[in-house]
Amino acid sequence: MTSDRPPETVRAYLDQLRRALKGAPAGLIADALADTEDHLNNEISHNPEVPESEILASVIDTYGTPQEIAEEYRDMEATIGGPFPKSDTAPERRYGFFNVISDPRTYGALLYMLLSLVTGIFYFTWTVTGISLTVGLAILIIGIPFALLFVGSIRVLSHVEGRIVEGLLGVRMPRRLPPATQADETVWARIKDGLTDSRTWSSMFYFLLMLPLGIAYFVTAVVGLSLSLGVSAGCIYSLVTNDASHIHIDEWPWLAHLLHTAPGLIIFALVGVLMFFFVLHIARGVGWLHGRIAELLLVRL
Repeated sequence: MTSDRPPETVRAYLDQLRRALKGAPAGLIADALADTEDHLNNEISHNPEVPESEILASVIDTYGTPQEIAEEYRDMEATIGGPFPKSDTAPERRYGFFNVISDPRTYGALLYMLLSLVTGIFYFTWTVTGISLTVGLAILIIGIPFALLFVGSIRVLSHVEGRIVEGLLGVRMPRRLPPATQADETVWARIKDGLTDSRTWSSMFYFLLMLPLGIAYFVTAVVGLSLSLGVSAGCIYSLVTNDASHIHIDEWPWLAHLLHTAPGLIIFALVGVLMFFFVLHIARGVGWLHGRIAELLLVRL
C-alpha cells in the first residue's frame, strides 16, 4: 500500500519511481530514471504551452504510473540474460573450497585483475592530465570548451568502465549514458551541471583510485598464479622425468632434501594446487569487493 499522490512534476515522478524500485540493482534504477527523465522532458519540450502537471497527468494515462513503470523494469530485467545468467532450475549453489573453480565469476574477476594495471594507468593518467589542463587553461577562453570536453570524457569513461565491470564481474551497471544536457542550455549552465554533479567527482576519484588498486590486483594475480602453477608444474615435471627438483630452498636443508624425494614432490605439488584454489578465492573476493566500489562511485541515483 502506498500513500504517494499522483506526481505533478518530473522530479516528483522520478522520486516515486526511485522509491518503487527500492532494492533493485543500482544500475537498473539508474537506467530507469534516465529513460523516464528523457521521456518526460521530451513530452514537456513538445508541449511548452501546457502546464507541467497536465502533461504529467497525460503521461500517467499513457506511459503508466511510477509503480507500473517499476514493475515493467523489474520484469524486463528478469527476462534479459546478463553476463552470468541464472537459470530458474539451477541447482542450489554450494560454497565448498573447491567449488570456486566452477564459478564463471571467478575467471571474470581474474581477467579483470590482470587488465586492471593497464586500465588503472590509463584512467589515472587521463584524470590527472585533464584536471591539470583544466585548471591551467581556466584563465583562457579555450579553458571553457576544454572543461566541457573533459567532464564529458569522464562520463563516457565511467560508462565504459561500467560495461567492463558488468561484463567481467557480473555487477549490474548502467547500460546507457546519462541524460544529455538540454539543447537550449547555456555553456555556463552546462559547466555548472558538470561541476555540481556528484558523479563527476566520484568518477574522478574512482579513476585515481584505480592506479593503486590496479597495481595491487595485477601483482596479486600474477604472483599468485605464477607461484601456485610454478610449484605444481615443477614438482610434476620432476616426478615424470625423474630429474632433480628445480625448487631450491637453501635455508632449510631438510626441506630441500624432501624435494628430492617422490613423496616430497607429491606433497608440494598438492600444496601448489591448494595455492591455486586459494588464488581463485582471492579473485572472487576481489571481484565482489570491486563491484561494490564501482557501484558506489560510478552509479548516481
